[in-house]
Amino acid sequence: MAERVHPGDSPTNPATETTPHQQVSSPKPTAEKPVTPPGTYVIQIPKDQVYRVPPPENARRYQQLTGRKARRSRCCCCLCTFLAIILVLIVLAGIAAGVLYLVFRPEAPDYSVESLSIKGFNLTALSPISPEFDVTVRARNPNDKIGIFYEKGSSVDVFHHDVRLGTGALPVFFQPTNNVTVFVTALTGSGIELTSAIHRGLVDAQRSGTVPFKIKLRAPVRIKIGSVKTWTITVKVNCDVTVDKLTAASKVVSKRCDYGVNIWD
Repeated sequence: MAERVHPGDSPTNPATETTPHQQVSSPKPTAEKPVTPPGTYVIQIPKDQVYRVPPPENARRYQQLTGRKARRSRCCCCLCTFLAIILVLIVLAGIAAGVLYLVFRPEAPDYSVESLSIKGFNLTALSPISPEFDVTVRARNPNDKIGIFYEKGSSVDVFHHDVRLGTGALPVFFQPTNNVTVFVTALTGSGIELTSAIHRGLVDAQRSGTVPFKIKLRAPVRIKIGSVKTWTITVKVNCDVTVDKLTAASKVVSKRCDYGVNIWD
């Protein structure tokens, strides 16, 4: 008996058969080469000619540049170190000054003119004068732990309207702590010629009982703190003094003194 062949049973070619989930892949497009714009040149350098170190003809220039950068770096380091040292010294000096202030509690000395005796003024005629002044100065040291050495080289001058009438100096002495010292210093002038305006002003001031003078005092001193002496410091005192008359028995009508210190003389 002959076998029947059904259409669905016909053999299939496995090479051409596809499953439902299988997709036919399309061929990949090939990359296109970039198109060089007209007028442009492309230079290709062989890989063995790409230098990682400067070529021999530029080696000296390279060494100069690198040496300059190294020197600049060293200079910056030195400058930073110097500034740091200066800052540390300033801070330490501030701390030391603060400690000294807290320990010794320094106070400025006080000065005043107690009296002014005058001789040698002859105002009856306009002629040269040789005045003499005896100035009594009161100096007070209010400090508990600080003494003051008054040294040589001081000066005391008396003026009337910017005309210096006499000059002198302070005595050399040591003023201990919590001390008040009163001393008299002599000021003299010789052959001073007064202008007619100054002469007339002195006559009018004596008649009114208010003759103004300015006394300038400069004294080099050294401060004694415990057993340590400081460097020389200049004390400056300016006093405006008014007396009632130009005689030995003159009295001080008014006085005002300003004083300061020049630390780095």
